[in-house]
This record gives sequence, structure tokens and C-alpha cells, in this order.
Amino acid sequence: QVQLVESGGGLVQPGGSLRLSCAASGSILSILAMGWHRQAPGKQRELVATITRGGTATYADSMKGRFTISRDNAKNTVYLQMSSLKPEDTAVYYCNADIISRGTMMSSNYWGQGTQVTVSS
Repeated sequence: QVQLVESGGGLVQPGGSLRLSCAASGSILSILAMGWHRQAPGKQRELVATITRGGTATYADSMKGRFTISRDNAKNTVYLQMSSLKPEDTAVYYCNADIISRGTMMSSNYWGQGTQVTVSS
């Protein structure tokens, strides 16, 4: 069994910063790519950023320069540092990861339950 648990969401004022964390746990052999997506009310889920096991990051254009994705392979954790937040960044943020479990010895994509980020004055 593999689980992803996000934390760090909350209410922040426009222009503020927030750091999200997502920890993977369970019967994990290896974690490949990890990433963050978000879904605003009434909108489709969209990609925020991804990061390879080696640390190569990619971002959606609207997040470049404001968001930074990083990971700690020893802790099976991915982070999303968000700065200069705008009201339009309000969404539920989900982490996901491609994980090879000890049970299946195959890569599967896992998702967390999401954490709410609200940007409002």
C-alpha cells in the first residue's frame, strides 16, 4: 500500500507565500517523477510543476518565477514553494508521483487527497 499525504495549505493574503509538502509512505521501492497539480472551483485540474528523481523541474508557464518545486529523496517528499500568490492561485493542490512498489515491482501513478490553498485578503 502506497499513500501520498499533502500538508501546508491554508489561507494567505495576496502577495504572500506558502510551502506545500507531500510525503509518500508505504511499500515503496523507488519514486520516479513527482509533481503538483491544482484544481480551482469549476475548472479542470491543471499541471503546476513536475520534478524528476534527479531534480530536473518543469513548470506551467503561469507558475514560472513564482513557484519552486523541490524534493528530498531520502524523505520521499516533494515540496512546492509558492510566492507572490494571487487570488487566482486559489485551488485544491494535489501531489502525484510515479512509484515502484515493493509488492508489484511495477510503476504506478499515485495521487494525494489534496490540500486547499486560498489566496484572499
